[in-house]
Amino acid sequence: MKRLEGKTAIVTGGGTGIGLASARRFITEGAFVYIFGRRQAPLDAALAELGPNARAIAGSVADPADLDRLFDAVKAERGTLDILLANAGTGAIVPLPEITAEHYDATFDVNVKGTIFTVQKGLKLMGEGGSIILTGSTTGVMGTPSFSVYSASKAAVRNLARSWAQDLRGTGIRVNVLSPGPTLTELASEVVGRDAMIEMGAGTPIGHVGDPAEVAAVVAFLASSDSSFMTGGEVFADGGLAQI
Repeated sequence: MKRLEGKTAIVTGGGTGIGLASARRFITEGAFVYIFGRRQAPLDAALAELGPNARAIAGSVADPADLDRLFDAVKAERGTLDILLANAGTGAIVPLPEITAEHYDATFDVNVKGTIFTVQKGLKLMGEGGSIILTGSTTGVMGTPSFSVYSASKAAVRNLARSWAQDLRGTGIRVNVLSPGPTLTELASEVVGRDAMIEMGAGTPIGHVGDPAEVAAVVAFLASSDSSFMTGGEVFADGGLAQI
């Protein structure tokens, strides 16, 4: 029996990077997966790779109507939801003197508001044994130059898990945070730069930049009953970056 056999999962930000790698791993472990993202082309490419045990729905976590379409589709086709990976995120390098209201809104609308309402709406389909995983970041516990707004949004995500673990007492639903370090994803390469990411990874105790599949393996652990005694916690898959 595979660890996630018969389970239904949603992965937001599922068209590329850690989201796609997690969807791939979930399917390998036996789950049926819905991937959700803003861009149709990456979703189409991901769906072609993932095969018949996946569906793709386009939309933004910052738009409640798009989220409603996602969860309505899951309810109609699968009935219930077992795993919710709230992974959609955005960020940009902006030093303190250059921060604008627009930059703040764009970051917090996706990373914080989007996470809140993704989970709130998903709860209606979840029952005992459900696992909610929020994608955090090492930046949530570290000072990072020119990345303060993104970092603050991820610190907020960390506290959401702590608070929701209290809200979910007695439901049998767990919520935890997965915080990656330097991982070679499309978004990281675009925002930080591929060479900079590789250099950052080389400076970790592990000595190399993370592969999305390495992070997805930790996500699968949090999604499965192997982590049944964990809630409100944070697991770092960061090569040791934030641990020393």
